[in-house]
Amino acid sequence: MTQRIVEAMTDAPAIVRNRRLDILVANPFGYALYAPLYPDPLHPDPSKPANLARFCFLDPRASDLYPQWEVAADTSVALLRTEAGRDPFDRDLSDLVGELSTRSEPFRTRWARHDVRLHRTGTKAFHHPVVGDLELDFETIELSADDGLVLTAYSSAPERRRTTGSRYSRTGSPPNPGPANGRISTTAERVAGMAVRRCRTQGAAAGPPEFAPG
Repeated sequence: MTQRIVEAMTDAPAIVRNRRLDILVANPFGYALYAPLYPDPLHPDPSKPANLARFCFLDPRASDLYPQWEVAADTSVALLRTEAGRDPFDRDLSDLVGELSTRSEPFRTRWARHDVRLHRTGTKAFHHPVVGDLELDFETIELSADDGLVLTAYSSAPERRRTTGSRYSRTGSPPNPGPANGRISTTAERVAGMAVRRCRTQGAAAGPPEFAPG
């Protein structure tokens, strides 16, 4: 059911995460938006979910994907701290916290603050390695039918979109990727451009393609 709901959201990135901040399900735009977390975002391995907190604190590319890395780091720890308060006996969550505490000084420092946060709406900045700069609104919804799962959907605010009527056609050529200065209008257009580029590159070369620098 969760998979079908997310896949039905065809115009903007959407992901479903658990309490450990593992991305369990995403639509194509969601995988494309978080492509740096996956060896091959076009064919993600559901048995090896990407973890947002592990990426944030242990992957050097995180500071590139998140221009406001300090905010992203604070948010990740506050969300984990909130979930630890809800269920202090969650072994998987405890193991993740132990791993990050051992391997990351920035995580240890933030964990000691005991900050908690119910992060439901806001704006998040990305610097995508192919698409460029993105500033997206997001909203999170707890899935009542699946305990511990949270749906996050992203969208581009109308005031940050181009006023032209040009739209990306799924059967045509993708728009040229670039920074968020109006060259690509909506979230769907920008992330779709990246996804199509990856498909074409993958078809032209064996193995998962490398990203072009942002």
